[in-house]
Amino acid sequence: MTSTAAPSLKPNWVNITFFAVFHLLACGALLYFSWQGVALMFFLHWLLGSIGICLGYHRLLSHRSFQVPRWLEYVIMTLGALALQGGPIFWAGNHRQHHGFTEDVDKDPYSAKRGFWWSHMDWVLRSRPEHFSFQNYCNYAPEIAKDAYYNFLEKNFVFLQIPLAVLIYAIGATQGLGLSFLFYGVFLRAVFLWHSTWLINSACHKWGYRNFDEVEDHSTNLWWAAILTYGEGWHNNHHAYPKSARSGLHWWEVDITWLAIRALELVGLAKKVYLPAPWQKS
Repeated sequence: MTSTAAPSLKPNWVNITFFAVFHLLACGALLYFSWQGVALMFFLHWLLGSIGICLGYHRLLSHRSFQVPRWLEYVIMTLGALALQGGPIFWAGNHRQHHGFTEDVDKDPYSAKRGFWWSHMDWVLRSRPEHFSFQNYCNYAPEIAKDAYYNFLEKNFVFLQIPLAVLIYAIGATQGLGLSFLFYGVFLRAVFLWHSTWLINSACHKWGYRNFDEVEDHSTNLWWAAILTYGEGWHNNHHAYPKSARSGLHWWEVDITWLAIRALELVGLAKKVYLPAPWQKS
């Protein structure tokens, strides 16, 4: 892949400080190790990552691959907000720009043509102002921006970590593991989930194989990224059919998030589940 150096942009010191503090605090988990803390981290990585981000922010909100009752949509989007990856308007607006201008060095917020580090994390640390403008991403997610609850999540997703942290600490304290639960369930979980998600922008535009060579970008299917992101790593499949509710195509392309959508469909909570022709034949 041709790599184009990112333009000289001013560091976003608010973002740099925020992410640096969380990464440092995540290291504190080493001081408070417990197997219960590790289990909590992996559970929340799945709940907030697979259900909140992959199923909620991505397939349900950004692409409208299926429908659920409004009350359930709000619950799922709250889980997405608790993942600490931005509000729903920001996330969907940026992701729609990524699909609309894939790998364009100016219009794709995390264009892989700017290099691995840019698409993985540097786009957040040296923010292009237009990609972090509320009005800009509202333009790409206007129907979401009209929703009062989504505006609440947009403004308060960082502050929602406080009651979550208090709850996690209180549960851990009943077992004498308050600090262990706090470091594993909040800080290490957030860092692990950030880098898992960012791998789709970086690694899945660099390594792996392609089922759909006709897709005019460098998106790939990468098995280990798919494991870490509950099916999102089948990224070439997704770029070929972005509205599909299922990303894994072949039997070996395990898609945990799709299994959750399918379970919701079986109990009548998910409707109008979109599966294009390649998946109907699989």
